[in-house]
Amino acid sequence: MSLEALNHRLEAARPSATYAIIDRVAVLRAEGRSIISLCAGEPDFDTPEHIRAAAIQAINSGHTRYTQVAGLRALREAIARKFQRENGLDVGWQDTLVGSGGKQVIFNALAATLNEGDEVVVPAPYWVSYPEMVQLCGGEPRIVVCGAGSGFKLTPQALSGAIGPKTRWLILNSPANPTGAVYSRAELEALAKVLLAHPQVLILADDIYEHLIFDGRDFLTLAQVEPQLAPRTLTMNGVSKAYAMTGWRIGFATGPRWLLDAMQKLQGQQTSGACSISQHAAIAALDGPRAFIAHSREVFQRRRDFMVALLNQAPGIRCELPAGAFYAFADCTGLIGKCSPGGRTLVDDEAVALALLDEADVAVVQGSAFGLPGYLRIAYALDDLSLRAACEAIGRFCHSVRQLP
Repeated sequence: MSLEALNHRLEAARPSATYAIIDRVAVLRAEGRSIISLCAGEPDFDTPEHIRAAAIQAINSGHTRYTQVAGLRALREAIARKFQRENGLDVGWQDTLVGSGGKQVIFNALAATLNEGDEVVVPAPYWVSYPEMVQLCGGEPRIVVCGAGSGFKLTPQALSGAIGPKTRWLILNSPANPTGAVYSRAELEALAKVLLAHPQVLILADDIYEHLIFDGRDFLTLAQVEPQLAPRTLTMNGVSKAYAMTGWRIGFATGPRWLLDAMQKLQGQQTSGACSISQHAAIAALDGPRAFIAHSREVFQRRRDFMVALLNQAPGIRCELPAGAFYAFADCTGLIGKCSPGGRTLVDDEAVALALLDEADVAVVQGSAFGLPGYLRIAYALDDLSLRAACEAIGRFCHSVRQLP
């Protein structure tokens, strides 16, 4: 065997398309190019002051040592209060677990439960890491395409058709990355009815964008809508998006204790507990003032409105108004098959994204990376002036696209 041989699952995994573009942007900026990046999935705000102060206080108080693998009890108590207060879930602190980011929580849940050949239903468009994590954990992603006709949301008919004898999990993300789609109570109830008929299926509710929901809509999570599903639902969340704490790396979940125990066992041999300082900061986030959440939601909704309006003025691009998160999922099929201003043939959505980067100095992510070709994911987690400049550059690019000779 070669010394360079890798695990076959790792060899089959694809690098994150989002981070590939972020790396490309870094290279171009190092060369002196002024790139407006609309590809990162993180708020552009500073972490609120009271949360930063709590972290500094934790350092000064000597809270810099190992914590329990499942998280500080004080944080787990705050998490339980959050689930009770905001989601109507009747859980105690023992029903919670803290991880080093939401991604670790999801990965550990899959790694703890999947055996070779187990299937995970993943609605597309999906967050780029879902199918890769499933594959790395030994499972097989069962991709279910959910197009614009269903509002990019999983229907009960599509879910029923996707569930088979090997189905182990359904992953449901609302508000969704990359589309901003939000499931209503009626839609969740319809999905729950299907799931009740398949008691072998676990559910992973990724609620990380919970507080970024617009136009006065209510947020609901599946175990809240149908309590009978709670014994087999892992409800995952974190502080990264709601509190502008992406780099603090704190995710958390509630679910059945047998699953949390398995995830804790895995984490104990993997990373142990999350950063002690970040955990103290997360307590301040969950139990502290909430004005920041309302303010950031208002800002993101305003940005969404003007950005989508500008995008829809660009020839070849069509964009619906997303209901949540901070992404627009824009249809770019009107550009495909044409020629860019720089002479590049726009054969697909990836070619469009690359041409925008190379010729318009705007970085976006192609929809094919999220399982639905013909689209661009455009993040509006950026200041107003930069967003407007980016949209105007996209518009100029689109106006200059021409038919192939």
